[in-house]
This record gives sequence, structure tokens and C-alpha cells, in this order.
Amino acid sequence: MSRRSLLMRGAALAALAGSRVSAQVVPDPDEAEETPSPAEPRRAVVRGLSAPIEIVDDRWGVPHIRADSVPDAFFGQGYAVARDRLFQVDYEYRRGQGRLAEVMGTAYVASDTRAALGRFRGDVAAEIAAVPADVRACAEAYVAGINARIAEVAVDPSLLPAEFAILGYKPLAQSLADLVAARELTAGNIDDEVRRSRLAAAGALDLEQLIAPPRPARAIAFREGLDPAKVGEADLGIFGNAPPPPAAAGSNAWTIAPSRSATGRPILANDPHLSIGGFPPRHVAHLSAPGLDVIGGGAPGLAGIMQGHTDRFAFGRTNSHIDQSDLYILDLNPVDAERYWHRGRWKTFERREVTIAVRGAPPRKAVLRYSVQGPVIAHHPALNRATALAHVSQRPGASGVFAMIAINLARDWQGLQAAFRLHPSPTNFHYADVGGRIAWRIIGFAPRRMGGHDGMTPAPGDGRYDWEGLLAIEQLPSVVDPRSGWFASANQDNLPKDYKPILAYTFREPWRYARVAEVLERQPKHSLADSAALMQDVASAPARRLAALVPESVPPAAEAAAAMLRGWDGRLGADSAAAALYELTLADLEDRLINIVVPIEHRPLVPGFEIGAMLSLLETPDKRLGPNPRGSRDLIVAMALAAGWEEAERRLGPEPALWRWGNLHDVTIAHPLARRFPAIGEAFPRIEAGGSGGDYTTVNARWVASDFGVAGGASYLQAIDVGQWDDSLFLNLPGQSADPASPHYADMAQPWIEGRMLPLVFSRERVDAEAAARTILTPA
Repeated sequence: MSRRSLLMRGAALAALAGSRVSAQVVPDPDEAEETPSPAEPRRAVVRGLSAPIEIVDDRWGVPHIRADSVPDAFFGQGYAVARDRLFQVDYEYRRGQGRLAEVMGTAYVASDTRAALGRFRGDVAAEIAAVPADVRACAEAYVAGINARIAEVAVDPSLLPAEFAILGYKPLAQSLADLVAARELTAGNIDDEVRRSRLAAAGALDLEQLIAPPRPARAIAFREGLDPAKVGEADLGIFGNAPPPPAAAGSNAWTIAPSRSATGRPILANDPHLSIGGFPPRHVAHLSAPGLDVIGGGAPGLAGIMQGHTDRFAFGRTNSHIDQSDLYILDLNPVDAERYWHRGRWKTFERREVTIAVRGAPPRKAVLRYSVQGPVIAHHPALNRATALAHVSQRPGASGVFAMIAINLARDWQGLQAAFRLHPSPTNFHYADVGGRIAWRIIGFAPRRMGGHDGMTPAPGDGRYDWEGLLAIEQLPSVVDPRSGWFASANQDNLPKDYKPILAYTFREPWRYARVAEVLERQPKHSLADSAALMQDVASAPARRLAALVPESVPPAAEAAAAMLRGWDGRLGADSAAAALYELTLADLEDRLINIVVPIEHRPLVPGFEIGAMLSLLETPDKRLGPNPRGSRDLIVAMALAAGWEEAERRLGPEPALWRWGNLHDVTIAHPLARRFPAIGEAFPRIEAGGSGGDYTTVNARWVASDFGVAGGASYLQAIDVGQWDDSLFLNLPGQSADPASPHYADMAQPWIEGRMLPLVFSRERVDAEAAARTILTPA
């Protein structure tokens, strides 16, 4: 992914009825409204529980839920996350249901339309019935827990998060059926498919090797029947103006066998890289009941723990980049644009009309169409053309609502294999258990494509290149107890040699993986402290490579910059002046190379250059840089150094000794609706965490925003000592609660910026020792 791309990106609560999970709070008239102490628990009577549960909040705000049954533990998780993050949970639920515009206005009509288009059109009741009964019961209980908190705030509006009062609406009671029907329809990599087509039509497909070279390497070819010259931005349809997914999204994870561990036990480390600056993407919780004991980070609104550990095994995840979306070009009947050509005959689109309620404006009507391949995202009768999006979210069983529950209920590696069948999202799953076994498997729905289609370019929608089902979980790569004693994934191409079919061609550059491997290989006995340190590592191979390109002789304007970078170790520390200069120089260098290498008529097609491809061009310059490639290279680097120095003086002041990368690369977290609704910005103070080191190439991953601030990265981190669970560590930026009045609104911001991990306490004794508050929920 190019650097330039990375810089871009009413009234009372309605009655719960029908398919909705019934849950409500029965107020206790004897309950005192005061802050409880651990010895004086807060008490509430709720509907939806089968027996009382206790929620013990430790001093870091982590709720430890103790229940007598597994479903009740998941009820507790739903209640706790709604207590801490109700607005976030409701927002995401509304987004999935296509019901944001009704409370927030016209700006959300496009989002609601995409949600309506992606909604599952099959038998939702059958989808739910197909799930194992124990998993289904836990999902129902989790939703009931959320609804119990919603009912509680309806009884006592003082508990309602401030956003609801500011915006003048109330949270929706949730329904498991609606959660299962909501399928997030994302663009995936179809923008890449369109770009490649446009480059090919312009005779400039070779530029793709600088923009986003296929990884693993493969020649880019177009399927028979597709004219790249007719492909354009209009084919992206409803995704043409949609916010792009984070370009640097990814994660790190590594798993260490007992033979390579300083403790003689496995170690599992994981830090998902997600957006920073909006809703915190993780909420940490601990669920305990007979037959269940699991702790870790979960996604607010999704039942279960995504990464963490049970009492038997630790688990983590990174993005495996399975290509789960394809763009199809459909030929429309010139007489009847509601028909398209497929397998030798005209077929009629499945068609639905929806009405989207809009606050402050008339309702909007939308016509939704579907072809054999999937949702129609663009429909152009005047061109006799439409585009359809094949997407795994539209497949039966692809809701993802049950995946984490199934994983959390498993007892070992063998038991996980069945759980993986409920897991559609593309994932490298890491595992380590108390018996010393470590394992990895790619999981997620992987399509089987017909006609040799590889998914890198659009395909004709005439039926020759359709999907024909999904790969079975047994067909996806897996490793158990590798000889090396460790394995790691950092979104790099980790497919085994000669593995077929290729699951993706969009793996990330291997900078982070290479650094993890370098460190692990030189540590014969890796410790938990080593894992914590590695997650904070800011060594950048691209920075070292650029420093090595500094010419021996440069013009006077570049001398100071050249002196600062010559011999520099390439560490992007927050306190580093050289790191600040490097990042500013790199930004200028990319722009220069684009202006030199890309003809002016093709530049609108180039979002940026991938850093590795850019460095390779400079290291082995060729005629693309001019008749004297090496001389041109040296001049280009020198000019970028001079420009970087000038920009550093402008941004950081005239004294280089005072320059700090962290002064540019700062972490600011604001409410995601603060700009659109100023009253929310006033009610929710910005969290200024401070300056950070790293960038998207370092293990300590920090995405670089257009203003050089931090746009994303490893907001949740865990280092798990398998078996010695109380020694495990975690961080969750900025804190567990979204309430500014809570002590856990931003209490982890400072430890996070310092890289100072906190104890993830697990045993009953340790939890009780660290208890700060208790809640007793009793069934009505």
C-alpha cells in the first residue's frame, strides 16, 4: 500500500416484542443512588437472566463476570459493554440496520442505502436454527444483556449517555434476528480492480508494480470478454464516494513454543491495528461460569472475546487478506434494463424498493437490485451496463455473530475446527495451550472462482467467472508445532510454497514480519518482557534503506539533512529528530518520483507508490529516472532532503536539536461525531495522549495521517503467559468507558503512549485483590 494512500482516509423505549429478545429492568425502590464500594455492591433486578450474576470491575475498568451458567455469563458481557459503551453499541447496531439517517440526517442516507443493499435476503430463522444450540443460547443472552441495560436507562434517564440527549433520540432495543440479517457490504479491493483496468486501457499497467504490486507475484491479466477501456470510476457505484477502508489495517501476532520460551510455557502476543481517533474498537471483559473462563478484547456489540485466553488456551488474530469480493460487469438488455445477460439468456434482476427515514427531511426511496453474483452497486441503462459485487457477506452462514462465542466455548485445537466454520472474516488464527501446543490456521470464507479468475481485475458477469462455493476449512493452510518453535503473522504473504488456490494478491509489505522474525531468531529464550518490548519496537527497515541512499556529496541546501540521516539507525522514536526529518523527506520523495516517473495524463490514476517499490527503484535506478539514472537518483534524493529539512523547520522550528517525531506524530482521540455535532465535541473532551514513535512499517504500528498525526495502529495489545495467566499483560486505548465522568475514560492513554503494559488479572484471588466495584444482577 502506498504512503500517499495511507495519508488519505424518541419517547419511551419501544416495547420488546416479536423476534426481539425480551429484557427489562425492574427498579428496586430500596436501591440507594450512590457510588458503591467493592464491599457494597450496586444491585439491579433484570429480566433475561436465569440466576444472579456478579460483575466485579477491577481498577482498570475490566468487568469480571461471574455466572452460574454460560449463557448468563454472555448476558453479563452484553450488559457490561452497554453500560460502558452504550452509544457506540447503538450506533453500530443502527449502522448495520441502515437506521442512522432517521436520527442523524441526510449525511447518512448513503450509508443506510449500502446497509439495506447488503442485508441478508435469505431465511434468517434458518440461519439462526443452523447454529449449535449452545452457541445460539449465548448469542441470545448477550443481546438480552444489552437490552437489559437499555431498559435500565429508560427507567433512569440519568444513566443515558450524553449523546442521546444532545441528539434527541433513544437507543434501539436489539434483536438477534436483525443482527444476523445485517451483513456489512464492503468494497474490498474492487477499487484496485478498477484502477488496474484504467491503467491497462491507458497503456500504463506497468505502473501497478510501483503502486501495489501483486503479492505473491503474478502477471495481471484480464478475463476474456472484458474491455478494460470501458471500466471506470462509475463502475464503483455506491462505493464511489464511500469512505475507503483503512489502507494500513492489519495486526501483528506471534506465538512461541515452550522450547523457545524463557518460562518453559508458550507465549502468545497480539496487537490488532485499527483506527485511532474515534470509537475505541475493543472492550475488555472476563466471562466465568462452569465450563467457561475467557478474558480478552471484544468488539463492542459483538458477543464474545476476539483475542485473549480461556483457562485452556490463548488465542490471537491478524488479517489474512483472503480476497472476499469481486467486481462483475453486466450487460443490460437494451430494451429492458431490468434484465442482464447470464449463461446464454436474459435474466431479471431481483428487485426491492426500500424507504429510508431521514431526520429533518422527506424519506428517501431506493431501488435495490441483485444479480446472480450479488448486489448491484451501479446501474447505467444508458450504457447498457451494470456492475455487481460478489461478496462473502451474502453467503449463508456469513453473519459472524456467532463466531467468537464458538471460539470461546471450544476446549482445544480440535474443538476449534468446528468453531471456525462459523467464522467468515479473513483471519490468521494463533493458538497456544497449557499442554504446550502451538498452532496457526488461516480461517474465513474463501471463494472458489470459475474460469481461472484470480480476482485481481473485473470479470464479465456472463457466468463464466462466477463463484462456485467456498473452500472447506480443511483446505485452508495450517501449521501445528513448527520445528522453528515460533511463528508470526503481520499481514505478509504467509501462504505455504506451492499452496493453491492463491487466497489473495493483496498481502502487505513484509516490513513488520521481517523485524519480528529478526528479533525472535536471535532470542533463543523469548520472555514475556521480550514480547512487550517487541510490540513497542520502532526499528524501520525502509528508514535504514533511505538513509543508505544519502549521497556522499549533496548541494549546500541538503547538507544539514544529509548529515542528520547518514549513519542513522532508522529507529522512529518519538524523541527522534532524524525520524521527523525522514518522514517529511519520504513524503516529498514520493511526490517527486511520481512527477518524474508518471506521465502527467496518468497521474490521476496513481494514488501513490508503495514504499518498497519506491526504494527499489532508487537502489537500482533505471531509465525511468532519465538518461543518467544514478546521477538523477542522487539529485532526487538530495532535493527531497532539502525539502524535508525546510518542511521540518516550518513545522518544528529552526532548532534541529529540538525536533521530535512525536511532536508531529501525536495521538488525539475525539468523539467521531464531534465535527458534525459541535455539542458532542463540547461534552466529550478530546484525549491528548501525546507524541508517538513508529509508522506503518514498524512493529509498533502507527498509521501516519495527512497531517502526520496518528490515524491508527495497535490500540489493543496483549502478551499472554500461557498457563501462568495472571502474569499476562494488556493495554486498551484510551480506556474501558466512553463516559468522560468515568475514571476509565482515558486512564490507559498514558500507559499506552509509554508502552507500559498493565496486568490482565484472571484468577479469582487476583481479581478480588484488584476489585474496585461490584454489581449484582438478579433475575426478576
